[in-house]
Amino acid sequence: MKRFVLMMCVLAAFSGAACGNQKGNEASAPKETEVAAANEIHWLTFEEAEKKMKEQPRKVLVDIYTDWCGWCKVMDKKTYTNAALIKYVNENFYAVKFNAEQRAPINFAGKKWEFIEQNRANQLAVELMSGQMSYPTTVIMEEGFKNAQPMPGYMETFQMESVLKYIAGDNHKKMSWNDWQHGFKAEWGK
Repeated sequence: MKRFVLMMCVLAAFSGAACGNQKGNEASAPKETEVAAANEIHWLTFEEAEKKMKEQPRKVLVDIYTDWCGWCKVMDKKTYTNAALIKYVNENFYAVKFNAEQRAPINFAGKKWEFIEQNRANQLAVELMSGQMSYPTTVIMEEGFKNAQPMPGYMETFQMESVLKYIAGDNHKKMSWNDWQHGFKAEWGK
């Protein structure tokens, strides 16, 4: 796991600028009942992902954003629209889109997570981001919502591909991030 944390730090250093924290509008992730097209990531709420996790365990991808974050919007338009990435995420992960500034409470993991005025963020966002409020932040978790690994900053498709394949294939249990990166060949484009 130490290698995984080190890998995340290295990726964060190379992934580009992240936005600071400012007050924004609240919004919640789309409901699962809103049918996602085949060319979209099937975004869930934490509550929906938790329910699905009980039925069929999967790894989790969390996109933490704010309404005012420019790089979050760029990532939505460039990274999360790549057809190969969409297919891979939908097949291997439960994807959660989470507005860090959501004021509505979230019932997740046996706890009620509420908005914290001094942080201008939901408690769950603060927890997942280890208090480092930077947007966008991508969080990857193992099955059962274990071992949350936050990766702050914008990620291009090839960077996201490397991380997703490293985790989904359990390669983080077999080799170091450096060894993985050394042999990795991006297939999804930039």
